[in-house]
Amino acid sequence: MFAAPQTAPAAHAGGLGGLGEVTLALLLVLGAVFALAWVLKRVRTFGSRVGGALDVLAQVPLGPKERAVLIRVGAAQILLGVAPGRVNTLYVLPEPLDLKVPPAGSAGGANSPFRALLRSLGK
Repeated sequence: MFAAPQTAPAAHAGGLGGLGEVTLALLLVLGAVFALAWVLKRVRTFGSRVGGALDVLAQVPLGPKERAVLIRVGAAQILLGVAPGRVNTLYVLPEPLDLKVPPAGSAGGANSPFRALLRSLGK
């Protein structure tokens, strides 16, 4: 009627083998989290195109958190000022800029039409 108490299985030593298992499990979980974040980022940018009607053409940092962004909406180009919590229209270009991709060897920063436009607006 009364059974003899069962003895608990012997706990394993928890030495280097246990630490290795925990480390491996942690690395697998962290790898899965980073892989999922990368996939979600790719999916979000893939689906964000609005039929090619809206494109970011160029951007220039103006400060640590501020930047000027040139966007194309349909056939028009608009210069926006972007800061945390704010987006302002700075200028609507009457004629679209011809932004060509600079050659691979050049930086293309100092003589780009976008930078020239920003300099002319600042004066």
